[in-house]
Amino acid sequence: MQHVIHVLLTGGIGSRLWPLSRQSRPKQYLQLFSDHSLFELAIQRNKAFSKGLVVVGNQQNTNLSEASLEKLKVLEYTNIVESTPRNTAPAIAFAAFAVAPESVLLITPADHIIKAGENYKESVERAITLAQEGSIVTFGITPTKPETGFGYIEHSGEEVLSFREKPNADNATKFLEAGNFLWNSGMFCVKASVYLEELEKFAPEVYKMSKEAWEISKNGNLDLQASLKIPSKSIDYAVMEHSDKIKVVKSLFDWSDMGSFEALYDHLKENGHPVDKAGNMVIGNDKYTAFVGLENSILVCTPDANLVLTTEASQKVKDVYQVLEDISSPLIK
Repeated sequence: MQHVIHVLLTGGIGSRLWPLSRQSRPKQYLQLFSDHSLFELAIQRNKAFSKGLVVVGNQQNTNLSEASLEKLKVLEYTNIVESTPRNTAPAIAFAAFAVAPESVLLITPADHIIKAGENYKESVERAITLAQEGSIVTFGITPTKPETGFGYIEHSGEEVLSFREKPNADNATKFLEAGNFLWNSGMFCVKASVYLEELEKFAPEVYKMSKEAWEISKNGNLDLQASLKIPSKSIDYAVMEHSDKIKVVKSLFDWSDMGSFEALYDHLKENGHPVDKAGNMVIGNDKYTAFVGLENSILVCTPDANLVLTTEASQKVKDVYQVLEDISSPLIK
């Protein structure tokens, strides 16, 4: 019997949610959404489908992950700690090296909001079946608007015709009108052995250097010098765009990658967070705030920084983060 292992990818800072999301507490550990963080919700959502857990994180967030796992009373899991970020292809390789070759990996980011329920159950169970048959499965989300912040999957049934980069507004509208494009969720399902075989075939240097780094790791802690030799490559570029084993499961469950303030705004508004008559919202402050001449704007307040933006400019917050990063500002720590 092939065991299903939940692989939880916890890397990423969430720069588009600055100043809420910081290096010391990325968005997946913030309790903005319920009594649990997104990290904790991901574990709870997927435990029904899996017999084991592999957490792939980094030195900065491993203590946060351990605290969340202790809170959930999850005692048995494999903790993989990357010494430096090398993107998703190596991260998933480490998880694959850590389990039995025939194990099916259910790979999910730790920072998504997903409504658990029958639609999610059906998608995951179908993906597991396809993975057991030897496919590399990606979850495609049915688009609800011409979103420019996501990659797209062109498909025919469960067959993938092409992967598309984040489009401009015109192309996003064309994708939506075509009716056979799905948002690329960044979730995958694959046998450990199949993933490693395809990685070695299409990204041999990533495979080789990842394997060498894993072999000298200690208790799941990756060596820095060995890790720096690994090419930084996503699973999309390393495997998904080349393999002939790719399938897509068209998924109808409610999903958000919570990658921008527009997504956070929509989620909070849907769950009763106050919004004024012009669609303006305050996050992080209970003081009376008046918006004059502004519509669909967000004021984000933290003890050391404030951010004002329109919802449509949410993708540009990462530019602010980049400026602060370039000057080594303590505001991103």
